[in-house]
Formats: sequence, C-alpha cells, structure tokens
Amino acid sequence: MRNAELPGLAVTADLWWRNAVVYCLDVQTFADSDGDGIGDFNGLTSKLDYLAGLGVTCVWLMPFYPTADLDDGYDIIDQYAIDPRLGSFGDFTEFVRTARDRGLRVIIDLVVNHTSNRHPWFQAARRSRESRFREFYVWRDEIPADGPEGVVFPGRQDGVWTYDPEAEQYYLHRFYAHQPDLDITSPVVRDEIRKIVGFWLAQGISGFRVDAVPFLLETEGAREEDAVQGHHVLRDLRAFLSRRSGDAILLGEVNLDAEEQRRFLGDEDGDELHMLFDFQVMQAMWLALARGDATPLVTALQSRTPIPDEAAWATFLRNHDELTLDKLTPSERDEVFAAFGPEPTMQVYGRGLRRRLPPMLGNDPHWIRMAYSLMFALPGTPTLFYGEELGMGENLAVDDRLAVRTPMQWTSGPAAGFTSAPPHALVRPVPEGPFSPATVNVRDERTDPESLLNWFERLIRLRKECPEVAWGTTEVLPSGAPAVVVMAHRWRGRTLITAHNLGRRTRTVAVTLPEGGDGCLRGLLRPDDRIPVSGGAASVRLAAHDHRWLRWEPTDG
Repeated sequence: MRNAELPGLAVTADLWWRNAVVYCLDVQTFADSDGDGIGDFNGLTSKLDYLAGLGVTCVWLMPFYPTADLDDGYDIIDQYAIDPRLGSFGDFTEFVRTARDRGLRVIIDLVVNHTSNRHPWFQAARRSRESRFREFYVWRDEIPADGPEGVVFPGRQDGVWTYDPEAEQYYLHRFYAHQPDLDITSPVVRDEIRKIVGFWLAQGISGFRVDAVPFLLETEGAREEDAVQGHHVLRDLRAFLSRRSGDAILLGEVNLDAEEQRRFLGDEDGDELHMLFDFQVMQAMWLALARGDATPLVTALQSRTPIPDEAAWATFLRNHDELTLDKLTPSERDEVFAAFGPEPTMQVYGRGLRRRLPPMLGNDPHWIRMAYSLMFALPGTPTLFYGEELGMGENLAVDDRLAVRTPMQWTSGPAAGFTSAPPHALVRPVPEGPFSPATVNVRDERTDPESLLNWFERLIRLRKECPEVAWGTTEVLPSGAPAVVVMAHRWRGRTLITAHNLGRRTRTVAVTLPEGGDGCLRGLLRPDDRIPVSGGAASVRLAAHDHRWLRWEPTDG
C-alpha cells in the first residue's frame, strides 16, 4: 500500500488536495443571518473564522442553486444562479473572497447527471420535439427492453422511465421521476457542462465535487447514433478544467468495486478525476468497528488499487448521504446494522444507516476519538461533514437522509444559535435528548479543553504537521492482535507510527520497525509519551479504543 514519493517541495505545494482537510456543509443548515430560519451565505461568511480556527483547508458546499427542493437541493432549476433564500450573487462573492482571505479553498457540487423537471430546459424540451432542448434529455416512445435497470432509491422510486403526457414520450431518470437525466451523448449537453464549470471557476472556486459520476457517464439508453465513451467525456472535462484553472480539482462520487475505480482517475495517465471518495475502505472500517477487529480494514487497505501519482483518495467515516453499506455482503451488512442501527427507523434503502457517528458509537468519547484518529491516519485526504467536530447526532424524526442534515449547533439555546427565529421556524428541527444543543454546541465546547471540538483542532493540526501520511508510503505492520492496526508512514527519512485499538480491552503489541536500531517512539498526542526502541523492537500498550501517533527518533538521529 503505497503513495508516490514525489520530488520537491514545490510539487507538494502545487498538489494542495493531497494534504487538504475538507469540510462539507450545507449553506441552508449552517448559519442564518436574517432570522428567517434558513441558513444563508452571510451567515456562513460570519463563521469562516470558526472554520479557519478549526484548521480545515477546503470548504465543500452542497448545492446552493435554485431548486424545487424535492431532493434537498439536488433537483436544480438553474445551474448559473443562487437560491434566493440563501442570498444574492454578491453575498456568494463576498463569501468566496473572505474564505480565500482566511486561507480556505472552496469547492462546490457539480450536479449535471440530471436536472429538476421544473428546469427551463426540460419545460422547453417537453413542449416541442423541435425544441433544441429536446436533445438535452433521453426520450423513448416505448420503454426499451435493453435499457438501464435498477433504481437508486429502493422503496422510493418504481422505475427509471416515466411517461410525460405533454412530450408524449418516456424520459429516463436514474434517480427520482422529478429529476430527468441529461443525455451525455449530446454534444450540446457536453458543451453546456463545460460552460457551467467555466462559469463557477470564474467566480473563484477551486473545484467541484462531481455528483454520481458513474450515472453521469452512463450512455446506456441514450441515442445510439451519438454514442460516446463516458471516460472520454471525463477526460475532456478534466482538460477543460485545467485550461481554465490549473489548480482546480474534480472530486468524484464513485461508489464502485475497487478494480473499477481506477478508470475514473484515468488509469496510468491520471487525466480524469483528481480524487475519489474511498467507499470501500469506509465500509470496511465500519465492519471492523462493529467486530472490534481491524482485519476487514487491513484487507481493504492492502487491496486498494494503485492510483496515479497526483491523484488521491478522500477518506471519510460519514458524509451527507446515508451511510451506505452496499459493498458489504448481506451478512456483513447485517452485522453493522445490528451493532449500529438495529431499529428499522435507523435504516434506509435496505443498504444504509441514517445516523451520525457519535450515537452509533454509544457516545463513548474514547471510541469516537479512536475512530476519527484512525480515519485521519489513513493515506488520503480526510473529509468531514459539518458538526462531526462537535459530536452532533441525528434526528430520526426527519425523513430519510435528512436526519443527519439538521442545523449546526452553535449554542445551547432552543434554536441552537443557528437563527434568531423561533425553533418551529427552523429549516429542519434539531435533535432532542442527549445530542440536543443543550448538550452539544460550539460555545460550550470551545471553553472545555477536553471537548471533542478542541481535540479535533489538535488532531487536524497534527495531521497537517505529519506529511508522512499524505505524501509518503504507508505499510501495515504486524501487531499480533487482530483488534489493533499499526501503520508505518515514511517520507524523506522520517517515520511516523500510528496505532489504533478497535477492541474493548487493553492490548500490548510488539511493533518491529524495519529501520532497526535503538531509539524511541515519541508520542505526538500526549505529553511525556515515550516508548523505548531496542533493535527496532518496541512494545506499545493501548487501552480499550485507544489511539497513538508516535514519531520514530533513532538514538543517532
């Protein structure tokens, strides 16, 4: 399991995404400045000092475009505008400028697999077969026997073709019926996507999180006479992006089997996506947490497909969607369900959980910190979902995936300091019980040196000060204990050892450093934490759900 040994500090500075810390948020649930109960760009801008102080380096914005609001903003009506509920274009520009001033890059969601059925393109397309927008979408007189199959949201959609009486044809939608698919085989659609990308790059952003990439590139069911190879489309988009902004990135949502993922990075040429979310490692880690056994995670790490030198994995434990477990076997998925979401109301689509991490881990501070420390120790770019740094919980009274997209909890007040509006006017209700704002909020955690928030600030700072993880080679070392995963990260003559105990009892493991020699392992998280090393051998003690970051210091060093 290797990352590339890249030459020169100038190269590492250019490839900023390789050592970034990404923070995903939804503008409408982050901070409300005008008291209408809906977050906005002015509210977000006022919180940029908080994000900079936390240590994140890149803010990823979920959709903020005008929307029919049937899929939390992913049903877009205009890709060139700002949802008026969230502010004006001037507010957006001030946000981007202020973020840059605070050293924060901004990436945004690129949702071009589909549009809302209320989009002007679709409305024009359905009115006339002669409209130039007719070729923007995939139409059929009859449902094709050999067309695409399989719904994305089992139990929420019945099929992928819907008859439109005004158009007098069926249209394709791999997602909901109110989200007709764009036809990627159409040259005018591909040109429009380039215009969208160019437009937002001109607003000062640093790239895009590309939604549902495999569906975007799907040509099955489209017009055969104009069929194109999907990966050619992705290479063309990458080339266009690079011409317009040399350091902008494409971070792709590609939840496929490991051997298929490399193609989306461009194989050896590295000329498609810059980054991929690592769904396989994420799901293996949840299985490992459920079992208290690191073996599934180690297996997933060691079977990671090699990727191009400049590419990177985006590592995460939780994102804005359901916690999907679709790559696990049914019995493995049942194990995770039993451990972390046994109630049917906690599950969704038959494949995932609609819960946040702290409630799943019983709000155990040691277990929570070990899990996040392990995620930050994985080779890749750590990605956080807003509120994870506080230990926010979900609200299962909210439908489907929205259960984890509740307002950010700034203070202990009934509206969580998110808005001056009364609680009933909030865009979404906050959790009650042990994860309510009265218990989990920024203001109280800031003043508590032992809080999860302050621990996260230290972890993020530590990760940025350990380039071995982002730039070097990573090797899983034998620990002799299935519950314990020990990794050696090496870069330019420096070695970092990370050790994590997924089990519920204390373990002492023998660690052998291939470097050999005498010295010590100096702890980076705890004062006066030093482990002697003799002949390359060290004994590392880990309490239940414990974690340690240790720097190798040879005696002659």
